Amino acid sequence: QVQLVESGGGSVQAGGSLKLSCAASGRTFSAYAMGWFRQAPGKEREFVASMSWATTAKYYADSVKGRFTVSRDHAKITVYLQMNSLKPEDTAVYYCAATEYPRGTLVFPRGYDHWGQGAQVTVSS
Repeated sequence: QVQLVESGGGSVQAGGSLKLSCAASGRTFSAYAMGWFRQAPGKEREFVASMSWATTAKYYADSVKGRFTVSRDHAKITVYLQMNSLKPEDTAVYYCAATEYPRGTLVFPRGYDHWGQGAQVTVSS
């Protein structure tokens, strides 16, 4: 079984920064891609950023382009999300996601089969 363990959430004022980490553990795991989604109260889970493990290609939601950066540590099977210039509308629970196989998409939840427990990010104005 694969576990994704997230860390780094918290509270920050608008304009501040946070960095999320997500480490995969458990059985032998070979990532095809890992990414981040978020879900605010009363809203659907939405795509934030993702990264192909083989090509290192990165994908971002328009709402976070230029502010958030996704990166990885290949050896540690860890994906990071550096969040700068945070806005109150970035407040949400952030979920790490991973897939071992291509599933047709890297920007929708159906493209992933492993999920982290979620990390709260709160941005105050």
